[in-house]
Amino acid sequence: MSAVEYTWRDAELRSRPLLALNRVGAGLARVGLDVPALTPSSILRSAVKMAGSDDFGSDSYREPLEVYVRACRAEAELSTFGRLLISRMLAGALANRIALRGWSVDHPDVRNERIESPWIIVGLPRTGTSLLSLLLGLDPVARPLLQWEAAHPVPPVTQQDAAEDPRIARSAKELDGLMKLNPALKAMHPFGATLAEECVALFMYDVRSLALETQAHVPTYGRWLEQADMAPAYAQHRLALQILQSRQPTERWILKTPFHLWHLEAMLRAYRDARVIWTHRDPGPVVTSLASLANAGQRILTSRTDPRPTAEEWRRKCAFALRSAMAFDEKSGDGWCQHLHYDALLADPLETVRALYRNFGEEVGTLHARRMQAFVADRPQDVFGRHRYDPADFGWTYPDLAAEFKEYTERYNVQAADHP
Repeated sequence: MSAVEYTWRDAELRSRPLLALNRVGAGLARVGLDVPALTPSSILRSAVKMAGSDDFGSDSYREPLEVYVRACRAEAELSTFGRLLISRMLAGALANRIALRGWSVDHPDVRNERIESPWIIVGLPRTGTSLLSLLLGLDPVARPLLQWEAAHPVPPVTQQDAAEDPRIARSAKELDGLMKLNPALKAMHPFGATLAEECVALFMYDVRSLALETQAHVPTYGRWLEQADMAPAYAQHRLALQILQSRQPTERWILKTPFHLWHLEAMLRAYRDARVIWTHRDPGPVVTSLASLANAGQRILTSRTDPRPTAEEWRRKCAFALRSAMAFDEKSGDGWCQHLHYDALLADPLETVRALYRNFGEEVGTLHARRMQAFVADRPQDVFGRHRYDPADFGWTYPDLAAEFKEYTERYNVQAADHP
């Protein structure tokens, strides 16, 4: 039986109570009342209430919070439900920041935890980064960040409770609710409480995160973020890993998010001995798939129906990221990263991982190899449906995209994909 196909159009709010909420909110907005409020002060009050403390450690979050909220109000065309969800998301992230701060004050030794030689995957979205992180995560001496840990990092789980911590079920319930609201997302991106999470979630604690742009159309915030000082965000990133590692030791973390590609200098200042892997794929399907995913994520939160503004913003963002990364690569020379092509990864996942290890002077262990073999043999395909995307939905063609990204594809010998 063929898999169900999903496009960004299938991400449509169908909940009658939430549709009614949006109608009421729209009526109030017409008389000048925005309910619920989406302001920095209301978000901070909620975060403090959640955390039971007002010790944020510093105010580095304040400027990005103000920029993001202002962009949401001016550009995102959020529905009432959208304002509610964005407010809760920001408050939850800042409550986690307070919790990290409190734990580090009460347990100062966590700051002595060493994050050594982490694998950091930095390719654009849809370039095989999820598959690669899953394969690397099968190494018995390494581990990824899990989705439930990023959502509820404090207190860090102990070895004894790692499989039964009640936050796992809590996160699973939260994700199940999201999937019921927007089932198309499940076909577009892997979700699951115990699955590997992009470490972009850790940057949320400083409100400097690419993840915030997947939730709302906020180009003003996006341009601010591209030029922002990322040192405070990487400090939160490191602290979260230190705290998690203090109760569940690991020799090496597997970290991945395209967001690193926007800020490679800051990343390597934070993790000087990182094992960086830059994944490459034809930007045509990458950008088109990402435009579809971003529209699907935002669709249930906004009154906007035209997908083109969000698509154009992500096309611009991808071009900016690649230009920035190529400039960094040119001035840094060989050795700062390993380049990996998407086609090679799909053709022979095990040999691809073995080659990565050899490039860092190591060999894949016997148990790691057996685990990868079992994973590849049993990995389901399209179990939650198939993500279908078409550049025509956004006024593009694949030849247009090929021309725009020609410098990148020629420099890294990226082969053109077969397009329908």
